[in-house]
Amino acid sequence: MIVSIIIFFIIFGVLVISHEGGHFLIAKANGIRVNEFTIGMGPALFKTKKGDTEYSIRLLPFGGACIFDGMDGLEDDKEEESQEYDEHSFRNAKVWSRIATVFAGPFFNFLLAYVLSIIVTAFSTWTFPVVAGLTEDSAAAEAGLAEGDTIISINGESISMGQEVTLISQLNNGEDLTIVYERDGEEYTTVLTPKYDEESGRYYMGVYVGEYGNITGIDILPYAYKNVVFYFKMTWKSLAMLVTGRFSVNDLSGPVGIVKAVDDTYEAVKPYGLPSVVLTMLDLALFLSVNLGVMNLLPIPALDGGRLIFLLIEVVRGKPVPPEKEGYVHLAGMIALMVLMVIVLFNDIGRFIR
Repeated sequence: MIVSIIIFFIIFGVLVISHEGGHFLIAKANGIRVNEFTIGMGPALFKTKKGDTEYSIRLLPFGGACIFDGMDGLEDDKEEESQEYDEHSFRNAKVWSRIATVFAGPFFNFLLAYVLSIIVTAFSTWTFPVVAGLTEDSAAAEAGLAEGDTIISINGESISMGQEVTLISQLNNGEDLTIVYERDGEEYTTVLTPKYDEESGRYYMGVYVGEYGNITGIDILPYAYKNVVFYFKMTWKSLAMLVTGRFSVNDLSGPVGIVKAVDDTYEAVKPYGLPSVVLTMLDLALFLSVNLGVMNLLPIPALDGGRLIFLLIEVVRGKPVPPEKEGYVHLAGMIALMVLMVIVLFNDIGRFIR
């Protein structure tokens, strides 16, 4: 478990530095003053100041922050009236400079994910969406699929890897699937109706997918991109299921849950040697980086997506929302997120000690 905790802190640190570093670099490029760059939350374990920016590492591994001068607008009315911000404050920067600064955090997470994906794709095997087998009396067999068929698309969604077929199958709720597949150089289309399994309580296509091969040369770049897109779709579809009620808050994981996932993954791949451990952890970091990017773009107050909504409103209106009003909205969002984090933490601990 100690090794897994160390791995978690390394992954966490890289993700946070990437995200907050994106905000920091673009802010600096646009002449916006950064008051503090911090990793973690709570009491400071380490602090140092260089130029206008204080750099700190804090006790609780629950995120980080890049705090800009004049960003929150939570000062009281009297202080607001007397407070002056120069041209290097966040609120006095051009609106598109502020939009770029806020968007940079999630964007750098996606950029990091792509870099990691290049490494993983170059040194791992790729799972091509080729039918490797069918279950007895399966929906896939009834639809005409056979071993050796290559699945090209499902419901108009292009398929490049076997994991995409598995994800669609896992999230299916009995809806028909229009499948385009290739057999002997010819394309065919069929409609597959997944069958419900009482024992597992879910619908199955009844197909095993996976033909393994290596990606080499320049092909690594587009395939690495496809890998990032797959994790993006996985995150987005999971969020959609949370909104529609198919997932609940109890299905969410926080830091403790991630440590448990790291530990389970580490124990599973450890027998295969250090290279397998490294590649698997890089793949996990890739997934978490995409997840962090997507989550921060949600239009929720206090998150980057919520701040972008206010900035886009400013673009449309031609003037900003009053800073104190925006500040209170983000404060309410932060409180709600903290409550959610506490709930998730207790759920994680409950799962961890079972």
